[in-house]
Amino acid sequence: MTPRMWEDRSVAMRTDLFDFDLPSDRIALRPASPRDAARLLVVRPGGAPELDDRSVRDLPDFLRAGDALVVNDSKVIAARLKGRRLGRETEPKIEATLTQRIDGSRWRAFVRPAKKLAAGDMIRFGDEGKVCFLGQLDATVEGKGEGGEVTLSFSFHGPVLDQAIAERGDMPLPPYIASKRAPDEQDRTDYQTWFARHEGSVAAPTAGLHFTEGLLARLTARGIGVHKVTLHVGPGTFLPVHADDTADHKMHAEFGEVSAETAAALNAVRARGGRIVAVGSTALRLLESAAADDGTLGRFAGETALFITPGYRFKAADLMLTNFHLPRSTLFMLVAAFSGLDTMQRAYAYAIASGYRFYSYGDACLLHRALVPRFRSS
Repeated sequence: MTPRMWEDRSVAMRTDLFDFDLPSDRIALRPASPRDAARLLVVRPGGAPELDDRSVRDLPDFLRAGDALVVNDSKVIAARLKGRRLGRETEPKIEATLTQRIDGSRWRAFVRPAKKLAAGDMIRFGDEGKVCFLGQLDATVEGKGEGGEVTLSFSFHGPVLDQAIAERGDMPLPPYIASKRAPDEQDRTDYQTWFARHEGSVAAPTAGLHFTEGLLARLTARGIGVHKVTLHVGPGTFLPVHADDTADHKMHAEFGEVSAETAAALNAVRARGGRIVAVGSTALRLLESAAADDGTLGRFAGETALFITPGYRFKAADLMLTNFHLPRSTLFMLVAAFSGLDTMQRAYAYAIASGYRFYSYGDACLLHRALVPRFRSS
């Protein structure tokens, strides 16, 4: 019989294996208050108990002195703009969600309805600005892509453009919230993590939403470090996988950075026997992108389109704090890879039956990594 070798890569799987039914009343429309009052489901594959009901403020109790949390310090921009097309017989309403900065005055964006726009059209966004010298915020459609994507060239540049977008834009709440209520001023606070510093995300790294000053103080008192990386979250984080097979799904690339100092600090944590706890899928994917085969982290600055499904051998993260994710999403596939598909199917079924709140403003789970064989035919 031909021997088998360990495999590092994800394996192709049917996407319907990652489907589940979620009652609509399980979708959280507002975060818990205070943030660390959210529920926490501790998941230990093969452990006793396998599932443990706690709250996020109990997180320090499940970590050890010398462990290190890794958080994403990207900041969400007010990326959703409403306006109207100018210069033709009719002026239909246009909604644009900025997705990726190209340079100081140009952005890629998804627009609705895309069929109302052509290259060369001008869109005027919002009303008069709060700062009068800004005037109107106009953008020209420089080009059109597939699926409603366009390139917008704005009339402002650099920091002035950033201010104009912040004044006129709404927080880009995910579709499962935005379809039930409009964004408001409270979301400008609620949809940012405690760590948000570097602008560039169009979706929040939601596991970080659970942290408070008090929780961070308890972690510090227990000897648990907090280290920051930056990954600017794109809109692809909310997209379900429409392909029948995971091998046919293409991830959207996102820009991320792990500094040399952070990489060295985390390598030292590991060398001392500490564990690395990824706070959210964005931090985890970035760490894995920055890790060598032996798990050593190095400086990373660039785009990552890492798509993790069962069969992937994790190199950098030992535990993961994350929210509850959408059916058939790349995020549920990632947690299934981390803790095992069967384990996560049981965990999600338990969470639904027990009234856990799902998605961006919902509750959290602390996942231990499954130790399962991964192999390929030689």
